[in-house]
Amino acid sequence: MLQQTQVVTAVPYFRRFIERFADLRSLARAPIGDVMEAWSGLGYYARARNLHACASVVVERHGGRFPQTAQTLATLPGIGLSTAGAIAAFCFDERAPMVDGNVKRVLARHWAIEGVPSSARVSKHLWERARLELPASPGMARYTQAIMDLGATVCTRVKPACGRCPVQATCRAYLADRTDELPATRPRRDRPVRQAHVLVAHDGRAVLLQRRDADGIWRGLMCLPEFQSKAALIRRARALGAGRAPLRSLQPRRHRLTHLTLQIEPYVALARAPARADQTGRSRWVSFGDIDQAALPAPHRALLRELRDRISG
Repeated sequence: MLQQTQVVTAVPYFRRFIERFADLRSLARAPIGDVMEAWSGLGYYARARNLHACASVVVERHGGRFPQTAQTLATLPGIGLSTAGAIAAFCFDERAPMVDGNVKRVLARHWAIEGVPSSARVSKHLWERARLELPASPGMARYTQAIMDLGATVCTRVKPACGRCPVQATCRAYLADRTDELPATRPRRDRPVRQAHVLVAHDGRAVLLQRRDADGIWRGLMCLPEFQSKAALIRRARALGAGRAPLRSLQPRRHRLTHLTLQIEPYVALARAPARADQTGRSRWVSFGDIDQAALPAPHRALLRELRDRISG
């Protein structure tokens, strides 16, 4: 959960998640829909899918016990080299490097490593340096936590607190007055914009949702039906009993993802109650009272909350 999410946001999700899935076996047995529902709101949903897959692999292939080496841990779904190193260091005191974004920044500044950390050449250099800096075991857990915290709280991306840094005296970036230059940043690329025509079909009590396919964004989540054209959306709305073309009654909005920006165009249609009986397969009707608990992506949940408030108001 702490990958891509701040601690203050992740903690309440973590507590609820652990209450619902108390151990690996209960997580592995759970339907993926339940896992996505518990994760809903945290974003980066591939993490939840990988977590579920990882639990299944550990139960099926490793007898329910996590492997104890970084090399084997890195073969599990969703666990890359950095996460594998962290688990191995914290749980098994293995002398393995952990190189997340904060650690990369510390190493790049301390050793004045030029170039963008995400590039293959610089990343390789940083990993080599990280291995050289490892202390003798035992003590890996303390060292790993320390260098992560150093990057998170002292050697920050903007305005690093060099005055209270414990390794200031040997930091090459500090000594050369280059902390603002290192590490180098990759030039920002403009995100492409994709238009999404979204149908908000409801009968006053419930709204139609559809589980996304295994491909594309938000896969596995319950979403409002999306169409490539307004004409296709209108045909679907009429099939659900809407007597005329749906009107755009909610403001368009943009939602930024890592690789693109969604221009969401929501159209509301009042469906006839008998259409509620048509739910099959991936589609189902969810009451407005349950949308806060449903496995919805954030922009769709916001749309439905706005509509719910209008209806109840």
